[in-house]
Amino acid sequence: MTEPLFLPAMAVATCLGFGKSATVAPLFQGSRRGLVPRADLLPGRELYLGALPDGIAEPLTDLPELDCRNNRLLAALLAEIEAPLREAIRAHGPHRVAVVLGTSTAGIAEGERAVDHRLRTDGWPEGYDYRQQETGNAAEFVARHLGLRGPAYVIATACSSSAKVFASARRLIRQGLADAAIVGGADTLCRMTVAGFSSLEAASAAPCNPFSRNRRGITIGEGGALFLLTREPAEIALLGVGEGSDAHHVSAPDPSGAGARAAMEAALADAGLTPGEIAYVNLHGTATPLNDAMESRAMQAVFGAAAACSSTKAMTGHTLGAAGAVEAAILWLTLSRQWNPEGRLPPHLWDGEADPELPRLAFAAPGDALPGGGRVACLSNSFAFGGSNCSLILGRGWTECR
Repeated sequence: MTEPLFLPAMAVATCLGFGKSATVAPLFQGSRRGLVPRADLLPGRELYLGALPDGIAEPLTDLPELDCRNNRLLAALLAEIEAPLREAIRAHGPHRVAVVLGTSTAGIAEGERAVDHRLRTDGWPEGYDYRQQETGNAAEFVARHLGLRGPAYVIATACSSSAKVFASARRLIRQGLADAAIVGGADTLCRMTVAGFSSLEAASAAPCNPFSRNRRGITIGEGGALFLLTREPAEIALLGVGEGSDAHHVSAPDPSGAGARAAMEAALADAGLTPGEIAYVNLHGTATPLNDAMESRAMQAVFGAAAACSSTKAMTGHTLGAAGAVEAAILWLTLSRQWNPEGRLPPHLWDGEADPELPRLAFAAPGDALPGGGRVACLSNSFAFGGSNCSLILGRGWTECR
């Protein structure tokens, strides 16, 4: 394996809770408390959605042209890990800290409200700026907010966006273009994505039911996560990344799972690990018929029926462009001795009715735990439209590689 990089700081927010301390208990208990019925985002249809609390953060008065719900979420996440971020900036200099983020919605909700206002009044609302909804504004906001002058950009590859940022930022550090990076992503609810998935007949009216014979589609959520990525040793390491693009179809996955399998195998090779050394897999697990069928075949091909696994989207909803970062944050919490001293696994929540046409997987039950002692590695899958696939491997116990 190549020398790992490390993730000493992490902030996360989903409908389960805002921040690490609010997230750990419902995550490891297996709570669906954040999935609530909403009828305001899709006229004529009520859907369960995973929504963050109102008032994520104060308006961005210092950067009003970038003020949107997505960036307010990022501001709140930055506040949770401000001290280690500021320390890294002091140590390396503002020109040596990169920002690589993933999203899919940016400030689309602000654009929707602005268009509604213009249709009613023939004028744009006060304070609206087109830059609020530009896809790249997340990285610009974080860089300007922290006074950074290093590389700063956004990756937008649908549901793999904020998983692929880890690979991109790692390349910047290894190529000498940065000494540290802020990586992660955020996505917030808007009518366009809810209506879009509904039009694809991919949205479930009930909370999602991953890998069940009764699965009916996704539950959309919102959330985000940020990390500090650095060479300095820390408990949790980024061990491997596997990227791929099978380009099978614009919205449907390769039914054989070949692209997903290739991403997982590439991540294992990058980390120098065998499938038997992965203690837990966070599945992409959207609860759509095609995705779950494909992923179960890929999992069977790589891991057999041995690896403990679960889809945490049954708790957080599918956070779309933020899913890769949110689920990497779940791996981080799972591996952290401070935040998860008992080593519990996120349980797989479903109705327990297996699909007889899918290979059997070792779904984690409440109370299941990581193996004790030594090195432990976990993998997370993110599979996106167009076959843009990414698997991440995080682990603890690798500081001695330095």
